[in-house]
Amino acid sequence: MSPGRPGAGTCARGLRFLRGRWRVLLRLAGWSVLETGQTFLLGYALARALDDGFLAGRSGAGLAWLAVAGVGVLAGAWGTGRVYGAVAALVEPLRDLLVTRVVRRGVREADDGALSGLTQQVEIARDTFAGLVMVARSFVFTAVGAVAGLLSLAPPLLLVVGPPLAAGVALFAVTLRPLARRQEAFLAADEALAARLGAVCPGLRDITAAGAEERIAADVGAGVEAELRAARSLARFSVLRTAALAVGGHLPAVLLPAAAPWLLARGVTPGALVGALAYVTQSLLPALRTLVHGLGTSGARLTVVLRRLAPREQAGGSGAPVPQTRPSDSAVSAPGDSAAPVPHPRGSGRPVPAPLPGPTPPAAEAALQLDGVTFSYGPGAAPVVDGLDLALPPGGHLVVVGPSGIGKSTLTALVAGLLKPVRGGIRVYGTPVPSARAAALRVLVPQEAYVHSGTLAENLGLLRPDRVREAELLAAADAVGLTELLERLGGPQAPVDPAALSAGERQLIALARAHLSYAPLVLLDEATCHLDPQAEERAERAFAGRADGTLVVVAHRISSARRADRVLVLDGPRTAYGTHAELLAGSPLYRELAGHWAAGSQPALALGDADGVDAVTGAGLAGDGRHVVAHRPVGQVQAPGDLRDGGAAGGEG
Repeated sequence: MSPGRPGAGTCARGLRFLRGRWRVLLRLAGWSVLETGQTFLLGYALARALDDGFLAGRSGAGLAWLAVAGVGVLAGAWGTGRVYGAVAALVEPLRDLLVTRVVRRGVREADDGALSGLTQQVEIARDTFAGLVMVARSFVFTAVGAVAGLLSLAPPLLLVVGPPLAAGVALFAVTLRPLARRQEAFLAADEALAARLGAVCPGLRDITAAGAEERIAADVGAGVEAELRAARSLARFSVLRTAALAVGGHLPAVLLPAAAPWLLARGVTPGALVGALAYVTQSLLPALRTLVHGLGTSGARLTVVLRRLAPREQAGGSGAPVPQTRPSDSAVSAPGDSAAPVPHPRGSGRPVPAPLPGPTPPAAEAALQLDGVTFSYGPGAAPVVDGLDLALPPGGHLVVVGPSGIGKSTLTALVAGLLKPVRGGIRVYGTPVPSARAAALRVLVPQEAYVHSGTLAENLGLLRPDRVREAELLAAADAVGLTELLERLGGPQAPVDPAALSAGERQLIALARAHLSYAPLVLLDEATCHLDPQAEERAERAFAGRADGTLVVVAHRISSARRADRVLVLDGPRTAYGTHAELLAGSPLYRELAGHWAAGSQPALALGDADGVDAVTGAGLAGDGRHVVAHRPVGQVQAPGDLRDGGAAGGEG
C-alpha cells in the first residue's frame, strides 16, 4: 500500500505496534491452541462416539468419547479465559499510546478535540481493537481445528467443505477494502449532515427571517442526498458480505447431506458425516459469521478513529507535515472581478467595486403594500393588527411606533412572512407575502442579532449568494459604524466568538450584514436598541441612503421618528399615519409617546437596575448609563420577548 493511499499510514503504524509486542502475540497464540483442541475434539469425538460406540453397540465407548469432548470444552473455556488476559496485554498499551498522543497534542497545540479524544475516541479505539483481535484470532484457530478434524475423519469431507469455505472467505476478503471505504464515506457523510443540522436547527427562525429557506433546504438536501448515496453504496457491498457468509458457511451445511451418498460410497462413515456437520454448523459457520459482521463494520470504525487520533503531521499519510492554509483576502473577494469602482459612502476616497445585481423590484410597484391586514394570535383573541392599509413608495423611510406590546414586531413579522395575516394581503414590490421572491426582496434585522462562529467576513456575507469583495465589505462596515470593531478584531478574516461580543457589537455586525444584502426593503425591528443615539443615527442614515432602498424602522427613540419621511402609530383601530409634525398635532398617543421619550432619554440609572433596564452601547462600543430603551414611562419598560408578546422577531435577514 502506497503512503499516499488512505489508510496506509494507519496500517504501517499498526504493524509496527504489533511487531514491538511479538511476545504477547506468541502468548495469545499459545492459549488459542486450547480453543483449537476444543474445536477439533467437538467433531472428532462425536464421530468416534457414533462409529466406535453407539452404532457398534458399545455404549460405554460412546459415552467415553463424549466425555472426551466435554473435557475439551472445559479446557477450551479455560484457555479462553487466558486469551482475554493476553488480549488485554495487547490492547492496553495501545490505549496508553493513544492517550499520550491526545494529551500531548492538547497541551502543545491547544487542540479543542482533545476532550472528545480522551473521553470517547480512545475508548472506541481500544474496544474495537480488542474485538477485532478476538474475532480474527477466533476464526483462524477455529478454521485450523475444523480443517484438521475433517482431514482426520475422512479427506473426502474436505473436498465438499473446503471449496465453498475458501470461496466465501475469498469473496469477503475481496470486498473488505471497498466495504471499509464505503463505511468510512457513510460515517463522514453522516457526521457532515449532523454538523450541518446542528448549525441550522438553532437558527431556523433566523433562516425564515432572512428568506433563506430554499437556499438552506438545498444545502441540507445536498447533505441528505450525499448520505443516501453513501448508504446505498454501503448496502450494495453489504449484500456481497451476506453472500460471502452464505457461500462459506451455509452452503457446506447443505452440500454435506446432498453429497452423503457419494461420501458413503467412498468409505466415509455415518459418524464422520455427522462430525463434519458439527464442524460446519457449530464451529465454522459461527466463526465466519462473527468474522464477516465484526471485521466488516468494526474495521472501518477503528480505521476512522485511529486516523483522527494520529499525529497531525502524519494525517496526510506520507509523514510529511500538512500545510496549514490561512484564508486570505480572496476569501471575501471574487478573483478576477473588474467591476467599476464607486465612491466610498463616507467620503474617505476608498474605492468600492460596484455590487453585483440582486433581485430587481418592479419600478411601478409600491415597496410595501398592506391591504386590510388583520392578525390575531388566536380565534378568540383581540386583533393585534386590525384592518391595516398602508402603501410605502420605493425609497421611502417609515418609522413604526406605539406602546410596548401593541404589535410593532408582529407587523414586521407579517411583512417578513414569519406570520400570516388572518385577513388581507401583503405585497413587497408587488410580490405576495409569503413567497420566495418576496423574501429575496426584503431583509429583517431583529432586536436580538444573530452572529455565528466563523470569520467576520463569513458573518457579514451570510445573506449574499455570491462572495463579497473586501472593498465592498469594508465600505458597508464603515457606513454602519462597524469599522472600529472590525479593526479591533483583526480584520475581515478574524474569527468571531459570539459569546465574547456585546449586544451592541452583535447588532453592528447584523446591520452591516443587512447593508450588504441585495434586498431593497430593510426592516429594522429595534435593531439599534443597544446603540447610542449617534451610532443609531449613523446606521439608519446608511440604510436610508442605499440606492433605491426602502427602510422600515420599529423605533425606540423620538430621534428615529424625526428622521423618517412618515411615521405609523400603532394603536389598534386608532392607528395614525403621517409626518412627525402632523402626528404631534393630530395624534394624542404620539404626543404622549414623544413626551415619554423626551422625559426618559436621560435617566440616571445604573447597569442592571431594578427595572431591568441596561445601559446601551455607544459608537465606541463602550457602555454608558445615559440612554435607555423605553416604550413607556420608566418603570413600565418591557423586556424584549417573543413575537407573541410584542418582542423581537427572533430572526434576522
